[in-house]
Amino acid sequence: ALGAFAVRGEAAIREVVKRALDCGINLIDTCNFYSLGRSEEIVGKLIGELIPRDDIIIATKVGYTMRPAATASGFSRKHLFEQVDASLARLNTDRIDLYQTHIWDPATNLEEMVVAFDDLVRTGKVLYVGATDMPVWQFVKCVTIAHERRMTGFVSMQNHYNLAWREDERELMPYCAAQGIALLPYSPHARGLLCGRARRQGATQTERFRTDDYAKQWYDRDADYAMADLVESIADEIGVKPSQVALAWVLSREGVHSPVIGATHPDHVSDAVAALGLTLDPERAARLEEAFVLRPGASHR
Repeated sequence: ALGAFAVRGEAAIREVVKRALDCGINLIDTCNFYSLGRSEEIVGKLIGELIPRDDIIIATKVGYTMRPAATASGFSRKHLFEQVDASLARLNTDRIDLYQTHIWDPATNLEEMVVAFDDLVRTGKVLYVGATDMPVWQFVKCVTIAHERRMTGFVSMQNHYNLAWREDERELMPYCAAQGIALLPYSPHARGLLCGRARRQGATQTERFRTDDYAKQWYDRDADYAMADLVESIADEIGVKPSQVALAWVLSREGVHSPVIGATHPDHVSDAVAALGLTLDPERAARLEEAFVLRPGASHR
């Protein structure tokens, strides 16, 4: 899956999207909050120009604050119905293939949200619904509510997952595997950390890496930098790029369906697609997995 952001100009984004489509990628993931709607606008414009609508899967997200008002965020029925229409207009489409929760609000009325998502599916404005990071117990409750009331339930979980962040292996991922819920992990490259020292420190740093506040919040342990060095070392051993090693490992994990890559250059897309053909041998995979250090009480809030 290609994650669509509006960090760069439209012309540059066009080249990234075109490369992704040429490589056979058919899922584009965006969000109403990215550049306050500009990302969705660009996706809507490019889809209409580059590929027939029925040949592409459009995923977007909802939940984060869109304007300074008490009713302009979260997962209330009011906010969901308001924002789905706004996203449809920006995306220039009559339906959203996968509509997902975004930044989680732990005070959400879970039943109200599940019912509202089900109603959106019934209107035809949304085909499937998915979730992004949330406490496992709340995710389980949402799935249970939908099942017991025979309503539309979450078909996917977009979770934070990579070699340096594996906290979801404790509960979330086994639950999704048991329920047949697809994993669409974001940040498989740990926001650039696992793309090699040249990307982290040198002239090839991306704009997003330079301006990303979350990178330091999530990946600033000695163990994280040690993992990055190990990924680069293994990449050198087998003659590939560190980003390909990191992505190949994520692709090998049970339940992973479509990792979301945040490409800012066409070559990033080509590198990611090449990782589909890379299989890490058991010895190297074990070295990577044994180097991971757990984070007690890890959270995204």
